[in-house]
Amino acid sequence: MHLQGRYVALVAAGGGAGAATREALVLAVPAEGFDTVVLMINLVGAFALGLLLERLLLAGPDRGRRRAARLLLGTGVLGGFTTYSTLALDTVHLLQRGEVGMAIAYGLTTVLLGAVASVAGIRCGAALGRRRPA
Repeated sequence: MHLQGRYVALVAAGGGAGAATREALVLAVPAEGFDTVVLMINLVGAFALGLLLERLLLAGPDRGRRRAARLLLGTGVLGGFTTYSTLALDTVHLLQRGEVGMAIAYGLTTVLLGAVASVAGIRCGAALGRRRPA
């Protein structure tokens, strides 16, 4: 797939919406030390991305509306919603405060539970695909 302006616009629009939603949630629930809001955002995003991509895969080739949905919702909205950079920065802040155990737990929890959430999303997407009437 070569770069097309409409695809770039879909990713940009989705990314803006996802990042704005994440920031609204972060501001609504201030963190004290361990940022559970960012952890939950990343886990929900991992689940949603697994679900979305599995559903799109089962629906057919990555063309037309399916490609647009993947770029807008997957790369854009969910890419903007989730945040690896905040995970990394929060981990550094915990380390700087001497909370080594919490930093390790936070990083590992996010990565491991993120993988579990992704697999759960994929399985849910597959199950939903099997239930569709012919």
